Amino acid sequence: MLPIRFYWMLVRRRMPLMVGLAMVCSAIAVYAALTLPPVYSATARLQVEAPQIPDDMVASIVRTEASEQLQLIQEQLMTRANLLEIARKYRVFDNMNAMTPDSIVDAMQQNTRIRRSSGRNEATLMSITFTAARGQVAADVVNDYTTLVLEANATFRRDRAQNTLTFFQQETERLADEIDTQSNRIIAFKNENVDALPEDLSYRQNRQSVLQERLGRLEQERAGVINQRNEMVSLFEATGRLDRPVAELSPEERRLEELKQQLRELLAVYSQTNPRVVLVQNQIARLEDSLTETAATTPGEGGAPAQEASIIDVTLAELDQRVVEIDQEITRVNDELERLARAIAATSTNSITLERLDRDLESIRARYNTTLNNLNQARMAERVEVNAQGQRISLIEGAVVPQDPSGPPRKKIAAAGVGGGLMLAIGVFVLFELLNQRVRHPAEIKARFNIVPIGVLPYLETRGERLRRRSLQVLTLVAVLTLVPAGLYYVHTEFMPLEILADRVLQKLGLT
Repeated sequence: MLPIRFYWMLVRRRMPLMVGLAMVCSAIAVYAALTLPPVYSATARLQVEAPQIPDDMVASIVRTEASEQLQLIQEQLMTRANLLEIARKYRVFDNMNAMTPDSIVDAMQQNTRIRRSSGRNEATLMSITFTAARGQVAADVVNDYTTLVLEANATFRRDRAQNTLTFFQQETERLADEIDTQSNRIIAFKNENVDALPEDLSYRQNRQSVLQERLGRLEQERAGVINQRNEMVSLFEATGRLDRPVAELSPEERRLEELKQQLRELLAVYSQTNPRVVLVQNQIARLEDSLTETAATTPGEGGAPAQEASIIDVTLAELDQRVVEIDQEITRVNDELERLARAIAATSTNSITLERLDRDLESIRARYNTTLNNLNQARMAERVEVNAQGQRISLIEGAVVPQDPSGPPRKKIAAAGVGGGLMLAIGVFVLFELLNQRVRHPAEIKARFNIVPIGVLPYLETRGERLRRRSLQVLTLVAVLTLVPAGLYYVHTEFMPLEILADRVLQKLGLT
């Protein structure tokens, strides 16, 4: 450990250089504080207002948080195009003609300060500050910033609402077209399968049962008619006449009674205009006419065989006609039964297809109803945003032309220069001590070599060495006095104005 007197001697030896450095830095700082041009700052404050219509009455479409929305608007505000347009509009910088677009944008960003504050149960606020060489320019730029923020917020929310409304309108129209298409598919399918639809299945099954019973009766009736004809032919061939007791009816009369019985059965099933009913009625009319003509004549005994032959021919013809009619009716009933069987067999498949088509239609309708409800909400929300009744950014205080300059902080710059000069002098002293490895005191001999010197002879400089040392000190001082101002001038002209640099340094140090 070297004694304090030795260090004091070193300080006194390097005092001229240290004082020179401190004075140079202090002089430069004082000069800068006195000569820097004044700058003016204008500030506008904005706030995010809550919706004027509660969300439980009309739900807002724009779900972006207030802080996030302010951040998005800030990014849009500080775009290259906006900054260049504002800078050229108000001629923010004096030497703009010599500045490149990139340097203009950088200077605008450096002169602009945007601060946002928000918190739980606290209002969301935003302040915009711009610093310029003229107060009017600063106020104009901040007011333009404010206008852009308010327009960006209104446009952002209105576009979101209109885009949502347009989407639901298009979706509603698309789903309505799908409903029409699906309905047309169902109608077309029902038209193609009109005889095999599920809703008519019970009718077809009942009709099938009725026709099967009808077919059984027709077959029984046909068998009875054929049996009657065969018996009548056998009797006539055996006897040559139709034997009957006097009390019995004639064949025409018996046939007439049968036709009347058949007519009663038909009328129980069919209407008066049915072809079969009309046919039986005509047969009854012919038989009645024939009986009337027969009753009007009184044939002799020799005419009995001829009368019997005439009667059996008429009866057989009627029976044959009846068999033909029954066969035709059986064919018609069988055809209808076959069609009913095919329709009943196809009903299950058609039922599955219709259920699928109806299920798809109901699904589309459910989506349509949901979309229609969303469309109505979107219309209300869009009207809220268009009328500026929702959440919005409002201006608390606009920028006014400042009367007094806001900077530069001359006292702080001067104090910082003096402090920096002192720190630089101390730093140079410490640096020299760290770089100097020579032995200059007996204590250093003891510390380095662990020996105690008996005596010490001081080093005596020659005249040339003394001259070189002093020349080196003078050159160092001149270099410092020259390079420091030159470097500051280069920074001021090529990189950043000194007032802005000083302001930023003071901000980092927390002095502003």
